[in-house]
Amino acid sequence: MKAYYSDHFVLPLPKGHRFPMEKYALLRQSIQSLADLELLEAPSATNAQLLLAHDAKYVEKIISGQLNVAEQKEIGFPWSPQMVERSKRSVGATLAACNAALMDGVGVNLAGGTHHAYRDKGSGFCVFNDVAIAAKNLQAIKGNHFRVAIVDFDVHQGNGTASIMQYNDSIFTLSIHGENNFPLNKEQSDLDIGLKNQCADNEYLNAVTYALDELEKRFSADFVIYLAGADPHTDDRLGKLSLSKKGLLLRDQAVFDFAKIYGIPIAVVMAGGYGEKIEQSVEIHHQTIALALQYSHN
Repeated sequence: MKAYYSDHFVLPLPKGHRFPMEKYALLRQSIQSLADLELLEAPSATNAQLLLAHDAKYVEKIISGQLNVAEQKEIGFPWSPQMVERSKRSVGATLAACNAALMDGVGVNLAGGTHHAYRDKGSGFCVFNDVAIAAKNLQAIKGNHFRVAIVDFDVHQGNGTASIMQYNDSIFTLSIHGENNFPLNKEQSDLDIGLKNQCADNEYLNAVTYALDELEKRFSADFVIYLAGADPHTDDRLGKLSLSKKGLLLRDQAVFDFAKIYGIPIAVVMAGGYGEKIEQSVEIHHQTIALALQYSHN
């Protein structure tokens, strides 16, 4: 199984910044001894690929460093050339993971899931929307008839993705998230399930079962992009839910079983994870990748 990393493209952040940049390097270190896992440097997305989901003026603003203070504040990162490079590599990793999944059944991006980025603006630590770009890129490769399901189990709603794909019947957006969490103003996905604060394993897993059943009923997917957020975990600083590590494993298992039963290639991105201890998020992402590896063998 191929997994793509971009952790050595680091953007400079102020001391005490909430974004856990070091998580990604720790994750790569934790999985590098897994058997049959091929770790590859992420390619950089091209400007043409970015334009599949983003407005040309916005892409130019990012690349040339023309973001104003308010726009940088909404993204949550100060602009720098390293921010641009990191963001393009993170998108490139998801594009590569999708290509790997077309060949091998499953592919992984060790980062990604930047689902708060809109067509014309960034938000919530998200500069470019890698999953929206990847879904459109799959259709550029396979044709507009190719149907992509974006299964977003990050604790925050994939508002940018929902907005970008709002009028696209060939791309299905599914989001299970904390109803009272960021973003304050939700967009309309094809299927949204908002959960109350402190929701635990049983309620969450029931929602997962319902969501995947609805997906199967309402949409015949040719491909799945899965955002496997670690942030529903009970010890996540930004999550507000109460899932156990085992609950998250069962969630992942349900998604991989869905893809296996219906013979659908699946690309997996890590999305959020802001554990009180960074090792907690790394362990949850690790178990997702280890499970994907098992699925790739079947």
